[in-house]
Amino acid sequence: MIIVTGGAGFIGSAIIAALNKRGITDILVVDELGKESCENLANLSFADYAEKSDFLKTVVDKKINTAVESVFHIGACSDTTETDAEYLEKNNSQYSETLARWATDADSRFIYASSAATYGDGSKGFSDDEGKIELLQPLNLYGHSKQRFDMWVRENSLLGKIVGLKYFNVFGPNEYHKGNMRSFILKAFEQINAAGKVRLFKSCNPDYADGQYKRDFLYIKDAVDMTLFFHDNPKVNGLFNIGAGKARTWNDLAKAVFAAMGKKENIEYIDMPESIRNQYQYFTQADITKLRRAGYKQQITSLEDAVKDYVQNYLQNSSYLGGY
Repeated sequence: MIIVTGGAGFIGSAIIAALNKRGITDILVVDELGKESCENLANLSFADYAEKSDFLKTVVDKKINTAVESVFHIGACSDTTETDAEYLEKNNSQYSETLARWATDADSRFIYASSAATYGDGSKGFSDDEGKIELLQPLNLYGHSKQRFDMWVRENSLLGKIVGLKYFNVFGPNEYHKGNMRSFILKAFEQINAAGKVRLFKSCNPDYADGQYKRDFLYIKDAVDMTLFFHDNPKVNGLFNIGAGKARTWNDLAKAVFAAMGKKENIEYIDMPESIRNQYQYFTQADITKLRRAGYKQQITSLEDAVKDYVQNYLQNSSYLGGY
């Protein structure tokens, strides 16, 4: 059996879809279902489903008797604006610790989602060097919760046994339920349909012009392919960046959406909310040298091709009913 926590979510459901394409259906989905996230499971095949709290109790009580090949621990609160530190500690850090102990004791492959949010403003670089985790300074509580678990893994000498994946800005189908945390591609698509224009934040950093701040944007199909690389190569362990390895501007992103929709470019710059000005990342770019050295050789989809596929084959596809 394979277990996917956060299996009804964005990356989790895409992993299940990819496993299904391999003919794998003996999958336990663990999540906390809402109406929208249920749609992500509509066209997928899996053996069973468990609520995240029930699953944790099953693990703690040692009542899982089935052999588990791999655990993809993708589930977490990924809201970068969450202010409840106690909730994040329990949901993101402590829950992960319990699962990691159980999986390693059971000799199951454990692959978990860390985050590029651990890099903060990027002043310490974007290297996935495991010896420098404590030097990173996340800008929000979500990033801190992910970093605490990364450090716990290292402190408990588990980096040689499990895999942590630092996902950068992943986008693509199955993200509809994420509310304000869904990708800007989806938000831009909605804005263009509604008003014929895209709104981007004005820069509050003198080093960057409006719309010229950069992020490492990665298509979900590439993110899943990278994730499954570690399932297929159980001897490869440690922390790894999961990104395109190339930073692109928000202006580039907006232009790609207009092009995919066949619309004339129309970008409006608006004031950045005070609440996020001190937490805003103006530049992210994954150093994927370590991933390449580990043996990952696949070509990564360009931003323009990825946006075109997402917009034309999913967002504009009236026959698309969810799933992947």
